[in-house]
Amino acid sequence: MVEGRGRLGVRMTVLLVMTVAVLSVVTGVANITSTTVFGPIGEYVPPSVQRLAGFTGALTGFLMLASALGLRRGLRAAWYSTVVLLPVTAGQGLVQSNELSLPLVILSIAALPVVLVNYRRFDRGLTLSTSQLAAGIALASVMVYGTTGTYALREDFNGVSTALDAFYYTIVTASTVGYGDVTAASQTAKLFSISVVTLGTATFAIALGALLGPAIEARITSALGKMTESQLELLEGHILVLGYGELTEPLLNELDASDTDFVVIAPRSERLEALRERGFLVVTGDPSDEETLERTRLSDARAVVAATNNDAEDALSVLTARQLHPDVRIVAAATDDENVEKLRRAGADSVISPAAIGSHLLAQSALGQDDTEAIASQLLDEH
Repeated sequence: MVEGRGRLGVRMTVLLVMTVAVLSVVTGVANITSTTVFGPIGEYVPPSVQRLAGFTGALTGFLMLASALGLRRGLRAAWYSTVVLLPVTAGQGLVQSNELSLPLVILSIAALPVVLVNYRRFDRGLTLSTSQLAAGIALASVMVYGTTGTYALREDFNGVSTALDAFYYTIVTASTVGYGDVTAASQTAKLFSISVVTLGTATFAIALGALLGPAIEARITSALGKMTESQLELLEGHILVLGYGELTEPLLNELDASDTDFVVIAPRSERLEALRERGFLVVTGDPSDEETLERTRLSDARAVVAATNNDAEDALSVLTARQLHPDVRIVAAATDDENVEKLRRAGADSVISPAAIGSHLLAQSALGQDDTEAIASQLLDEH
């Protein structure tokens, strides 16, 4: 019940933030094109300030939308940005003073305590790959270089007199938009513009590749039945489920209900594709293959479980996992009682025989001993 309330709180938080984001964009655009004054302070705000608030309000809305997407992933950084942006959208709504401002202000104020209360629900760290960090640094460096250089050479440009003009020229030049309203008036300015075009085009291409590359990779790898490398890199404290069989299905339901990260490693099959469609993390491969186990971060795993209907394959998977990681806890299920000791010798810390346990419970229940019937009823009720 507590977990259900937590998930409801997360959904409510994301929904409120997305609503504020959309309303901020709509209000900003409406304020740019409208001349109607509305609200208690509308008549006291200069029109130029209202229009500026419209531009910035639309931009804030897009930033808020990005924060909402981050909240869906449970990112703590998105929580911080949302807490900062909500008061901003409320203030912009007051300044814009149009018909949509009042709902924007009310929703922004109402969403803030909801976001604050659900602080603990957003605890995932933001991880950036090396290429993404390099792309971000390169893009920022080019923007600083272009803006600083253009402002320093402002006497050699037609239409540049402020730092904002210099930044504007850098953006339209590096992005190859080139409106032509700002032009170089000297040889030095032309040479500098060439450098901005060259460096800016390269960094914009790198940045787009770094941002869109993971999304494209995710689509391709999903179609091929694989997890992305970024997903694999984030694995820590998870459980590796080696193989898939009749015994594995109830195990996966238990792990899913416990909100524990786990990865299933098994050869490609239709049943494995069904697991992926249910949202489980699945890696297609041989569960006894060393490279596959290393890719799924066996060294950072919390535990390993081998519970298929083939004791021989389970023993080989357990043996490989034990050799690669001597300290990891390994649990195995034995279909045949005679294989219990074999699985222990292969490296399993704990071996459970579902058939033996079931037979014991049946016998005890038939003899009317202990509370086996109550235990069985409780287990069935939970499922």
